[in-house]
Amino acid sequence: MKREKVYDFNWLALKIHNDFFRRICKQLNGTVVDLGCGTQPYKDDILNLACKYVSVDWSNSYHQSKPTLVSDLNVKVDLPDCFADSVITFSVIEHLHRPGRLIEEACRILKPNGRLYLQVPFQWGIHEAPYDYVRFTKFGLQKMLEDAGFNGIEIQADCGYWVTAILKFNYHSRRFIRGPKIIRWLIHLFLTPLWVTGQVFSVVADRFDLDENETASYTVCAQKVVAS
Repeated sequence: MKREKVYDFNWLALKIHNDFFRRICKQLNGTVVDLGCGTQPYKDDILNLACKYVSVDWSNSYHQSKPTLVSDLNVKVDLPDCFADSVITFSVIEHLHRPGRLIEEACRILKPNGRLYLQVPFQWGIHEAPYDYVRFTKFGLQKMLEDAGFNGIEIQADCGYWVTAILKFNYHSRRFIRGPKIIRWLIHLFLTPLWVTGQVFSVVADRFDLDENETASYTVCAQKVVAS
C-alpha cells in the first residue's frame, strides 16, 4: 500500500488510491496484471491475495520501476489473449496519446468474465509533462469501456468539491517552498498545519456536501463481455 501521512500535502491523493485498492482487493485472484505499474506499490498486497502478479510499464517511465514486462501501452501489451483474471491500472491512461488502446488491450488479455479496475484523474493539474494528454468525464469513460467490450461498468467519483479544492491548494502551495534551506524549512513549517487542517476538513465537508461533478478523479470497475 502507499504510505499515508496526514501531515503530507498529498495525503488525500494517496488515500484515494489506497481506499480504492481496499475496496477491490478481495476480488483479486489468479493472475493480476498491473498496467503502467510505476513503483508497484500494491505488489506485495496483491501477492497475498492472488497467485501471480505481472507488472507492465514502458521504457520512458518517470518511475524507477523494474516491471515484469516492458510494453508501449499506446500500441500493445505483449501478453496473450485471455491471460489475466484481473487488470489494474492507476493514473495511467491520461499519459497515453492513444488511451483507448489500453482499454482495448486490457479487454483482450482478460479472461472471460475477467475484471478491469481503473483509476483516472479528472480535475487534476498537468503532471509528468510532456506525457500528459487527456482528462475524462464519467460519460467518456463509459463510452470508451463499452466500445472496448466491457459491461457491468461502475464509475465512481472519488471525492467532491471540497477534497478537490484542498488538493489543488496543497499542490499549488508547494510552489512557494523555495529559497535557502532555512527559508524552505520555515515555509514548510508554516504550510503543514494548513495542509493538515484543510485535508481533514475537506473529508468531513464532502460527506455533507458531495458534488460528484467536481471530483478530482474517478475509479472504475468493469467486466469483460462474454460472447454468447
